[in-house]
Amino acid sequence: MHRALLVSEILLDIFAHVNTILDPLSFGEISLARKSLVTLATTCGTFYEPAMDLLWADMHGIVPLLGCVTRLHPMIYHHAGGRYTWHSEGIDPLCEHEVRQFLRHAHRVRSLQIPFDNHFHLLSVFPIKTFIFPRLLSLSMALHPTGYLPLLLSPTLRHCFLPLIRPDLKLIATCCTSLEDLTIKVTCESKSDELSLLSDGIRLCKRLITLYCPPLDWAAWKHLSDLPTLLSVTIYGEVLCPLDMDNFAFTRFLNITTLSFHVTTASYVIAVMRNSAFPLLKEFKMIARILPWEDAEQLFHALCTTCQTLQHIDILSRDQRVPEPSDSSLTPITQFLGFKQLHILQLSFPHCCIHLDNHLLLKAMSSWPHIRSLKLEDPYPRPATITFSGLFTALRQSPHLHTLHVLVDALNIDINPQAESFQHTSLQTLDVRSSHVADHEAVASILFSILPSVEAVIYGSSARHIRYAWQEVNKRLRSLKSSAVLGRCIAGPAAGC
Repeated sequence: MHRALLVSEILLDIFAHVNTILDPLSFGEISLARKSLVTLATTCGTFYEPAMDLLWADMHGIVPLLGCVTRLHPMIYHHAGGRYTWHSEGIDPLCEHEVRQFLRHAHRVRSLQIPFDNHFHLLSVFPIKTFIFPRLLSLSMALHPTGYLPLLLSPTLRHCFLPLIRPDLKLIATCCTSLEDLTIKVTCESKSDELSLLSDGIRLCKRLITLYCPPLDWAAWKHLSDLPTLLSVTIYGEVLCPLDMDNFAFTRFLNITTLSFHVTTASYVIAVMRNSAFPLLKEFKMIARILPWEDAEQLFHALCTTCQTLQHIDILSRDQRVPEPSDSSLTPITQFLGFKQLHILQLSFPHCCIHLDNHLLLKAMSSWPHIRSLKLEDPYPRPATITFSGLFTALRQSPHLHTLHVLVDALNIDINPQAESFQHTSLQTLDVRSSHVADHEAVASILFSILPSVEAVIYGSSARHIRYAWQEVNKRLRSLKSSAVLGRCIAGPAAGC
């Protein structure tokens, strides 16, 4: 054996490469990696420990550990379906002398996923305060194993995914004092008493870095403002109890850089933003089921306190029943002109593109020198008001832009690509939404000449004639690019072929 293989760092790198799985959903890849590790473990004593550590590091359920129990092994692996369809109903729990067999490799488990709770009755022999997985870092549960959660906890736990709010959330917070990432993704509507349990549990977490959970009350928000480690908060779900505006204290979140909300209306979000300060906030996202213009305007004003730091803004809502704003001079885009650090802006809600024209697009691009991705997607149908001339004039102000989604007037062509020397080489993704096209050749020629990095145009219309038109544009664009490549090849190596 080569002496380099005796160096633990080198050996671990090699084994990690063997264990690389490009597609986590590929059973074939996972099976091959595990078989390779088993082979390495049985090759020599030096390889055994690191190979076994990797083999058992990521567990999908507890069946593999149950398979180490002599009595259960033939039941699990010798029936037609294998361990993936094994049923443990009617099987006696582990007895005391089988505990050691079950725990043989439990200390190696670093990540555990619990897809179901069918087999936990077999673990009734364990005292309820036993830490079965003493080195566990990540725990993800699709179902809550009632009565057995304490067995899965560990003082080393860093990441935890829960499918619902339970009274034992407090237990997680107190037992797992190193918890950094907590996700509570409830698929059904939470009850008011559950939200109280949530708040109580969150206030026991002292080292959170990221939090994903249903809406919180002011007490929980106040606690989060005292956590110097907290960087990211995502709120997801129905707001059952509006924030009490009579009992709050203005709070400063000194280190939060990312805020996300997925809610029914913007009222909760507006209350949080108005009564809090986020001096380091870089990313803000909100998905609301409905966003009336009055709420949108209040939200924009609340966000203005972060205009010096925000780099990424996403605001989405698809309900088209929202009426147009009564004040015809208002437009959402102008509300963000003061956000000089913007890299990414996505506005996708009714009337977000009202009054958008060449002049406003130029003004916006001139205000955002760092912009890299701009998506303006109004679900409310309206005519295209951005012309090619206006588009390319605005693009001159944004050399770093690589993604653009905007409704373009491709019917009234107001530019001659032969007379235009400007090229925007950074733009790679162009989505023209549901723009109409009349002259396929002319549009393809314009895109080929001025946007050389755009391989094909994306279009979002469900209308058949519009889809067909842009398919023809893309077909012609590919033809122009192929001809250009062929021309360079004919010209010889000096031309870059």
